[in-house]
Amino acid sequence: MTTRGAGAAANLLDTSQPAVSRSLAKLEAELGFRLFDRIRGRLVPTREGELFHAEVRANLVGLDRLKQRAAQIKEVGTGTIRVASLSALGHGLVPRAIVAFARKHPQVRISYQVRTSNIVRDLVASGSFDIGLAADEVDTSGVLHSVFTTPRAVCVMPKDHRLARKSMITPSDLADEPFLALSPEDTVRLAMDKIFAEHNVRPRIRIETPYGLTIAILAAKGMGVGLVNPSVIADRMIAGIAARPFDPAVHFRALILRPPDGINSTLITDFTAELYAARNALSNDD
Repeated sequence: MTTRGAGAAANLLDTSQPAVSRSLAKLEAELGFRLFDRIRGRLVPTREGELFHAEVRANLVGLDRLKQRAAQIKEVGTGTIRVASLSALGHGLVPRAIVAFARKHPQVRISYQVRTSNIVRDLVASGSFDIGLAADEVDTSGVLHSVFTTPRAVCVMPKDHRLARKSMITPSDLADEPFLALSPEDTVRLAMDKIFAEHNVRPRIRIETPYGLTIAILAAKGMGVGLVNPSVIADRMIAGIAARPFDPAVHFRALILRPPDGINSTLITDFTAELYAARNALSNDD
């Protein structure tokens, strides 16, 4: 932990590098988890490694106590995982992942918040949360990020709406319809404004909101039609609503965010896998 390298550790201990490497491999095998990731010749501590090292330094008790603590770390990791999500994924996709994860890890506490994308980004950047899902317009400086999902927007309306009889909605279909719009800074809203202008269509915007879930609820109550991320209507969460593809296609784009230290634990890895499984399941449902 001090030298971040087997060679330097060997010099410090007045032994050989192979001996240090063998001892480290044996310890990891006994514990049942990795203490370090090997990255470009350097040893980078894992979250489990940091926890185990802290236990060694703080307690200086016998090997039996360390083996007991190692078993606890292997079973439940840090004991808590902290997740934040934008609203578009926060009521359908992420809860699916939480349910699947909680069934496999019943002793782990999950802290979950649905916030705006900018707040999600800040929570992750500060290290207060382990994983965040945010829209692609957020500032990504200070966080690790990658594209998580790019679903095609769907047009939502009441089930008995005249447009529900169509298999595809086009800009001209929306010319005289009360329109439920996303906030002006939203990337999908910007794309829609451009499409409407290109087709010489002026939507009659009735309500603006940053939340697709709000648009879907209002559409179900007959307040108008609007475009939303399909995740907000997953699992039949909203009754009395119809959804149809919109042409030309418009795609939402969400990022998965991690704190700048990028330390992975077994829990974070497992939860991330459940997020991708939920994303794939929703895609197949579509």
